[in-house]
Amino acid sequence: MINNKQFFSTTVCFLLFFISHSQNKRVKHPFYFSWGYNKEWYADNNIRISQPSLQNNYTFQKVKGVDKPGWNTGIFNKDLTIPQYNYRLGYRINKKWGAELNFDHTKYQVPDQTLHIIGTYQGLIIDSSFARTGDNLTYQLNNGANFFLFNAVRWVNLFKTDSSKINVNLLLKGGIGFVYPHVETTIMGQNNNAGFQFGGFDAGVEAGIQVTFFKYVYLEYANKVVYARYRNLKIYEGTAKQNIVCYEMILSLGLWL
Repeated sequence: MINNKQFFSTTVCFLLFFISHSQNKRVKHPFYFSWGYNKEWYADNNIRISQPSLQNNYTFQKVKGVDKPGWNTGIFNKDLTIPQYNYRLGYRINKKWGAELNFDHTKYQVPDQTLHIIGTYQGLIIDSSFARTGDNLTYQLNNGANFFLFNAVRWVNLFKTDSSKINVNLLLKGGIGFVYPHVETTIMGQNNNAGFQFGGFDAGVEAGIQVTFFKYVYLEYANKVVYARYRNLKIYEGTAKQNIVCYEMILSLGLWL
């Protein structure tokens, strides 16, 4: 398994590779920043619960997860940082390549459903189903599943006016990073709010369309897939782990600096 030192060494080498291999003419406004909002869908996944002092070591199988957009009851009726938001801070090395810090504040919740549980519960073998309610199971990364990625970015020009008032590019992104979730749980009636914590590593790919107006302002629409490995998430008297596959749609407004 990759450790923290190996991860950060790989990330630094990953970014330096694109900088050192830049040969094209540098762009006039190389830095950029964007802010936007996102909608998520999650693949079913297993959630492993380990509570040694309670003699619990079991798995919720094929759990359905949902997001919490925040503005589904109206636009701009909540603080800007409450809905599922995202930002990018990047450097365009040349007309084709760039590198960026890519952050998505996503939310993951387990809704009402019939769950299958298998393993050991209170020292006894268990293999059964039960109906999930807010009383017996509340499992959520509600203040953020929080995907951080260090991305390589590729621009492919699709259209540009002679005056450069409108410039349309296809964007392709890919990278590796880490997750920093906020964990809130009630498992079998036992409450725990562990707060923010380092949760593991992730990787993602993204494709989108970027339309730049008057060289400085751009609008970006993207589709993204992220794979995240959550480990040692703190819960009552133990830990949880899961692997999440997430599909996102993202709309952002940005500036070239």
